[in-house]
Amino acid sequence: MLEVLTQKLTAVFDKLGRKGKLSEGDVDDALRQVRLALLEADVNFRVVKQFLTKVRERALGSEVLRSLTPAQQIIKIVNEELIAILGGEASRLASLTGLPAVALLVGLQGSGKTITAVKLAVHLKHQGQRPLLVAADTRRPAAIEQLKLLGERNDIPVYSEDGGATATAICQHALKQAREKEANWVIVDTQGRLHIDEALMQELVDIKSLVQPSEVLLTVDAMIGQDAVRVAEEFHSRIGLTGLILTKMDGDARGGAALSIRFVTGVPIKYLGTGEKIDALEVFHPDRLASRILGMGDMLTLIERAETAFDQQQAKNLEGKMRSGDFDLEDLLGQMRQIHKMGSLGRLVEMMPGFSKLASHLPDDQGEKQLKKIEAMILSMTYEERRNPAIIDGKRRSRIARGSGTTSKDVNQLLNQFREIQKLTKSLTRGKLPKKMGTMFDIPLR
Repeated sequence: MLEVLTQKLTAVFDKLGRKGKLSEGDVDDALRQVRLALLEADVNFRVVKQFLTKVRERALGSEVLRSLTPAQQIIKIVNEELIAILGGEASRLASLTGLPAVALLVGLQGSGKTITAVKLAVHLKHQGQRPLLVAADTRRPAAIEQLKLLGERNDIPVYSEDGGATATAICQHALKQAREKEANWVIVDTQGRLHIDEALMQELVDIKSLVQPSEVLLTVDAMIGQDAVRVAEEFHSRIGLTGLILTKMDGDARGGAALSIRFVTGVPIKYLGTGEKIDALEVFHPDRLASRILGMGDMLTLIERAETAFDQQQAKNLEGKMRSGDFDLEDLLGQMRQIHKMGSLGRLVEMMPGFSKLASHLPDDQGEKQLKKIEAMILSMTYEERRNPAIIDGKRRSRIARGSGTTSKDVNQLLNQFREIQKLTKSLTRGKLPKKMGTMFDIPLR
């Protein structure tokens, strides 16, 4: 997400930080590079112009240029102006008043609308709500089947009809069932097109008039760049949007749409789709995204993911084992599986302050393959070998390698790295940091 922009801005500010005192020329040179970075990241030129004007006005103030840390002051200004462009504060879904509340999901075909409807339902369910999904995309039977399948898989009821019913009739009947089932959120997956046309818009106007939604959310593919802004403007002018969901943010290394769309349309971004998994939907926090863009990480999102993924009792038991030095390969396997629930290694590293540069060294497939390889080797060991790796001799290594489809060298490497982890955990529990952390699992840390 925004990897290219982060790398370029980090390079600009690193250079600025080495100068000590700054002149007006230094600031202008840095802002020219920032301007190029933003335009190359596909940020709308109107957004770039206003953003840089505000940054320059504040950066050339005497309190900045005379500061002992002028580069840090400029980064602070850039961060604050990024947050302002992105909307200032997180925008939540409308508070529940009349029940059921309705979220109308609209968008072009291929924007990820159907899967986003399910993700939103799962998100609301985790918050203690009772969602009902409505299959109102009558033009595409595959969308109805997909919604029913994903709803069943995630234990969320789906309302659908056969026999050529209109989308408005389906929505009307769904509202009645929602009241009977005491659902408090109805999420309507509407019809999309490959382009915006009059028939599509009129159908959405009719549905909106009938269901009186609390939210009209446009799902828009972030990978289409400036076209995402144009699509949002057209939908907003025709039906009136209350929020945006940017999908496929994990696939767009430039990400200019995220920086442009809120400013140009005036419609708040409410969620980001950050992957294919059903829980890969993040509440949009402008300050957190700005922090990620500037390479400063996003610890709050990382902590929230950890709280969701990790079993608290297991965490306490693990802490006790680490303190006593009893941490073994069985525990390592359990922790790897817990971490895997939080997302890809690249995404996690991206959220850690000071580690954003490492994200480019951690392609999703590399991290995933390495973790699966380690898991296969551990699962090929006996329980006794996992508990006490010291007993693994040459014969056992060969057997483990055959069983996991790896080599004896791979098994050796795992055992050596595990010993390093044991040393690291002992050092940390004593309040010390080891002088050399090296690499973990063949993934470069520099």
